[in-house]
Amino acid sequence: MNNYIDPIAFQIGPVTVYWYGIFIALSFLVGIGIATKEAKRRNVNPDLVLDLIVWTIPFVIIGARAYYVIFRWDYYSQYPAQIIGRGGLAIHGGLIAAIIVTIFFTKRKKINFWKMADITAPGIILGQAIGRWGNFMNQEAHGGPVSRSFLENLHLPTWIIEQMRIDGTYYHPTFLYESLWNLAVFSFLFFYWNKKDFLKPGELFLTYLGLYSLGRFFIEGMRTDSLMFGPFRVAQLISIFIIVLCFGISYYNHKNKY
Repeated sequence: MNNYIDPIAFQIGPVTVYWYGIFIALSFLVGIGIATKEAKRRNVNPDLVLDLIVWTIPFVIIGARAYYVIFRWDYYSQYPAQIIGRGGLAIHGGLIAAIIVTIFFTKRKKINFWKMADITAPGIILGQAIGRWGNFMNQEAHGGPVSRSFLENLHLPTWIIEQMRIDGTYYHPTFLYESLWNLAVFSFLFFYWNKKDFLKPGELFLTYLGLYSLGRFFIEGMRTDSLMFGPFRVAQLISIFIIVLCFGISYYNHKNKY
């Protein structure tokens, strides 16, 4: 018998609360806390950050879902009733939506977009690190088959090893690899990189996007549930594009003034 963790956290009458939803909500709350802390440190009104997040959250969810549906349209075109409800979310869709909303918000409030992006960057990557544990609870976003001894050699606790046992087969815990990578990126950004005086507005955000994409490119190659565009993994294509774009913008900004 598979000793997995039930994806359902608890039920109250007809309401079912899933661990996935709890971790997603926790990721938003932690991200908000880090962003408001950064806003105070940078002498920016934290209420502006909260206003931005209130506007952004629903569009992030819609964007993440829409992105997923678009690249699985071969399935959803046959079962349109399942567009709302069945399937997952794609972080790149959420990021695209967040950037678009932030552009409109900062223009309306007459705030520098790059400054606001820098404020939110550490919180976003920490939220992503937490959110991956929702995938763990659902036994998804994993890699290919491995032996139990392989997982034991990673010195993982038994409860993680057992959760990676699906229908009698053990799998790469790619959710964990990405969560740890995101946590490392957060630590670098929050405790070291944003303390540098030579950084221009936007450098923190661009570093976040570039480092996250670098890790995602390699981890995505191990996953078994990737969204595909022909023979290519969509997340890897997007990651390459983001890395090149971030490098180009950063190079241009160091040669010119905003």
